[in-house]
Amino acid sequence: QVQLVESGGGLVQAGDSLRLSCAASGRLFSTYAMGWLRQAPGKEREFVAAISRLGGTTYYADSVAGRFTIARDNAKNTVALQLNRLKPADTAVYYCASRNRDITTTPSEYNYWGQGTQVTVSS
Repeated sequence: QVQLVESGGGLVQAGDSLRLSCAASGRLFSTYAMGWLRQAPGKEREFVAAISRLGGTTYYADSVAGRFTIARDNAKNTVALQLNRLKPADTAVYYCASRNRDITTTPSEYNYWGQGTQVTVSS
């Protein structure tokens, strides 16, 4: 029943930056841990970043740590992912997801998913 809509994807060059945004519906946004996950062609969906209900805890995949930053604004019902120093290996469909339990790094443990937004990084 939670609606998640991602935006901000696009085509960029290696080294560039991009900011993805996810808008959530409902009045219970602050009760959900949020995450960003991605799926590249031919690969399984993988964890990218997660943030706890109030934003006090964040987790990042080793492949993006130091380059990506996740943040949430509970007043606006949004969660964002700042992608810096992008690499071709970051090319994937990026999904916003929510979980009505504690923060997790496991894709299958998320309850709701957005439609995804494509990020393509050229060399």
